[in-house]
Amino acid sequence: MTIAQHLAHFTSTLTRETIPEPVWDKAHACLLNGYGIAMAGLATPYEPVARAAAVAMYGGPGEATFLGSGGMGSVTGAVMANGALFHGRGQEDTCGAAHLGAVMIPLLMALIESGRASMADLIPAMIAGYEVGGLFEELLAGDTTPRGFRATTLFGTGAAAAAVARLYRMDAERTCAALGNAVSFSGGLLQTFAEGTDEWRYQVGATAQAGWTAAELARSGSVSLREAYEGAKGLARAFAGRSLDVEDTVAKIGRDWQTLRVAFKPFPVCAFNQTPVTATLSLREKLGGRTIERVVVRMNPYECGYAGMDSKGPFSTIGGTLMSIPFCIAQTLLRGAPSMAMMTDYHDAGINALVERVDLVADAGVPVLCCRIELQLTGGEILTEICNMTASDYAWSFEELQERLVRTAGQEGLPADCIADLGAFCRDPQGTGVAALNDAFAKARPLIRR
Repeated sequence: MTIAQHLAHFTSTLTRETIPEPVWDKAHACLLNGYGIAMAGLATPYEPVARAAAVAMYGGPGEATFLGSGGMGSVTGAVMANGALFHGRGQEDTCGAAHLGAVMIPLLMALIESGRASMADLIPAMIAGYEVGGLFEELLAGDTTPRGFRATTLFGTGAAAAAVARLYRMDAERTCAALGNAVSFSGGLLQTFAEGTDEWRYQVGATAQAGWTAAELARSGSVSLREAYEGAKGLARAFAGRSLDVEDTVAKIGRDWQTLRVAFKPFPVCAFNQTPVTATLSLREKLGGRTIERVVVRMNPYECGYAGMDSKGPFSTIGGTLMSIPFCIAQTLLRGAPSMAMMTDYHDAGINALVERVDLVADAGVPVLCCRIELQLTGGEILTEICNMTASDYAWSFEELQERLVRTAGQEGLPADCIADLGAFCRDPQGTGVAALNDAFAKARPLIRR
C-alpha cells in the first residue's frame, strides 16, 4: 500500500470511538480558537475584500453565511470570505508552520450549513484534516519552507481534501483519490511576507477551494494518483527535493497524532514570533526604564529564514510588522504586549528608531520555538533572556483558551458573553447547530470596535 492508501484507510475510519479523548477534546478547542479569533477579527479589512471578490465571482444561491456581514452566498464565496476573516488577525491556530484550521473550518461549516453534510461529522473531519496536513508539514516543511513554499497552502490542500472526504463519509478508495488530486493542486509561495502584502490572507480560502475540488472530483469518480507523496514526481521530491521513507511515514499514522501538535497564538504576530515576544515581555519588566543600545535575538535558522523575519521596514502593512522580529521586539520593549492597534502603528518614532538596533541572528544551537535575547544597555550592562518553548506550551485547554479569547476580544470592544456564546457552540456543535454560531456573530458585529 502507498502512503496515500494508508492515510485514506485511517482517516475514512475516524469515529468518536476510534479517536482518543485528548485528540477529540483538542479538536473542539481548535474550533473555538478559529471562531474566537475570527470574531475578534471582524474589524480587519480583509474579509470585505474577499467577500466583494466572492460575490463578483460566485453568484449562486444563498447557501452559507458570510460571517462578516450576515448575508448569504454560495459555499465557495463563503469559504473565501470567512477564510479571510479567520486569517485576518494572523492569530489562527498553527501546526508547525501550517495554519490548517483557517483552511478547513470555514469550508466544513459552509458545506454543513448548505445541507451537503451533517454536523455530526464535523469533529472527525477536522481531525482527518489536521492529521493529513500536519503529517507532511512535520516531515517536509524543513525543506519546503526555505525553498519559498508556504506550508499552509502546500499542505493545507491535502488537509482540506481529507477533511471533506471524511465529512462526506467517502470510503478509503475515494479518499485516496481525493488526496491524489489535492497533491496535484498544491502550491503557494512566501513572497507575500517578503513584501508585506495581503495575498496570504486570501490563500487559505483558495486552498480550501482546491481541497474541496479534489474531494468532489474523487467522489465523482476521478482516476487519481496513488503514489502522491512518495512517487518519483510526487509531493516530497517535487517540493522538498528529497524522498520520503514510506515505512517510517506510515508508522506515524495513528501513532503520532498531529492534532495534538496544533498550537494557539497569544499575540497577533507570526507563530515564530510568539516565543520572542513572550521573552521580551519578561525583559521589559527587568529593564526598568533604562536605555537600550542594541538588541540581539538568536533563533533557529529555519525560523530566521522565513520571509520577512529580519525586515526592518519601513512598514506600511501589518503583514510586514507581524512577521518582523525587529518590529515585534522593539514594539514589545517600548509599548508592551502586541495588539492589533499597536501592530498597525507604523509611524511610532521610538519604535522605528529601536527597530534599527535589533538584529536577528541565526543560531543552530537554538531549537525551533525557542529564543535567546540579549539587551545591551547604555553603560555596557547586558540583560539576557532565554526562553525555551514547545508546541505543548501553546496547546491550551478549552477552558484556558476561552479565558484568553475573552481578553483578546476585549481589545476589540467585545464583551465576555460573545465568547461565551461561541464556547457553547464549540463545546457541542451538533447539539446547538449552525444557527447558534450565526447568532453569536450577529450579536458581535455591531459591538466590534472599528
